[in-house]
Amino acid sequence: MPMIEFKNVSYVYANTSEEAVRNISLTVHAGELKVVTGASGCGKTTLMRLANGLCPQIYGGKVIGSVNVAGCDVSATPVAELAEHVGTLFQDPEEQFFALNVGDEIAFALRSRGVAPETIEERVLAAADRLGITDLLKQDIHELSEGQKQKVGLASILALGPRVLIFDEPSANLDPEATESLAVTMGELKKEGAAILVVDHRLYWLKDVADEVIVMSKGRIEASGSWEMLRNDALRARWGLRRADVPDPRETLSPIDVAFGKTVPEAEESQSVFSANRMSFAYTPEKPVFTDASFAVPAGVTALIGSNGTGKTTLARILTGLNKAEGSFAVCGSAVGEGGLMPHSGLVLQNADHQLQMRTVREEVICAMEAGIAALNARKGFWQRFARVKLSESQIRRADEILKSLNLTHLAGRHPQSLSGGEKQRVVIACALVKNPAILILDEPTSGLDGANMACIAKLLKDEAARGRAVFLITHDLELLGICDRALRMRDLQPQNPIADAHA
Repeated sequence: MPMIEFKNVSYVYANTSEEAVRNISLTVHAGELKVVTGASGCGKTTLMRLANGLCPQIYGGKVIGSVNVAGCDVSATPVAELAEHVGTLFQDPEEQFFALNVGDEIAFALRSRGVAPETIEERVLAAADRLGITDLLKQDIHELSEGQKQKVGLASILALGPRVLIFDEPSANLDPEATESLAVTMGELKKEGAAILVVDHRLYWLKDVADEVIVMSKGRIEASGSWEMLRNDALRARWGLRRADVPDPRETLSPIDVAFGKTVPEAEESQSVFSANRMSFAYTPEKPVFTDASFAVPAGVTALIGSNGTGKTTLARILTGLNKAEGSFAVCGSAVGEGGLMPHSGLVLQNADHQLQMRTVREEVICAMEAGIAALNARKGFWQRFARVKLSESQIRRADEILKSLNLTHLAGRHPQSLSGGEKQRVVIACALVKNPAILILDEPTSGLDGANMACIAKLLKDEAARGRAVFLITHDLELLGICDRALRMRDLQPQNPIADAHA
């Protein structure tokens, strides 16, 4: 008997008339792993929600056909009961956190089920050890990197021992080494008899564990087959898929030189878009992140490279002025004054929800442009910061052009929170670009993007770099790293705390 079985399934969300998925039939047996992929909006997430019972039990709507998981009818079996058999790791692991520290989070569901304390401790340690996070068990969950949070979410699921596992973009926030380790873990779970359904845009990392690839478009299954199918360039182009094989470009990128205890030479600083002199930063005195580091970055795309938790996001926050570091900074050869780096920078955070607050996508982009102009006005004098910003027709046209370049025009009237993860990501990128910043920082900008939209982002970043911007790219996406001109490695910024990982 299949552990996951869809029979002629169609589904319509509540308060809509269009089918989100149409006539879906598929099975996943114990010891199998199947990958569902396709362009953004193709129905992958709905398929996942049908498999774990969120549709229709939480989202409402109507199901035609039948979905059975571990012998349970998902429409008739309460979600709490289904959770005994099905574990789901969502794309944003924070959505499923309840506790404040790592150990308590992994133990939470076990405690809620009344498992004996000695058994809980044993399972928590086993799950943490399996994912290499034993040293984080007492750590505050909110101090973790996004990749570390994802490992905690998976550990909390594995501690429960479900027979069916569903993964939503599980590689999105993991570095390549952690991604490879996750693939090994999935292979082990397969051998232990788990039925695994993976919904993902990134594909290369699953080639040794996937039993079947399922391609969706507009709610339908359009193609299915072995991994070899993904090596067909025409098929990938037709359905907007990522590559099946990806080389690792990290060690081939030219390094940014970093010096300690001295400033960047004046000639080098004058030719750079951004320079930092004797930069130091620490969240707590006993744990410095950067100490007395100096470097200069020219126009182009610069990758910030390092393992999860090594300071990439911290550096991005310094570059955009959200964290205040010691030292001095210059933009295009001019020292940064009291206004700090924020007026010069555009930031795209890893979690797009943290940057979206307006009623429509177009309002979001227009508001970002107004905020950018207001920040520049504030540098001119005290009273200018209170002047109301009125955009010109050419500025509004520029905002609309950016929406078009990111394939967002048809979503301009939508509420940002109604969009998919990949669509939200593109909206936040548009908001950063309309500020016309000298420094553009992107933290995992392709974590939820399909192949076609990733190519769109890659071209856009190269175009912006060609306009003279310093584009800082934080990404574990090996496909996107291929467009970078150089790399600033976290290990080079931390001489007193060398990172053992040769690829960090």
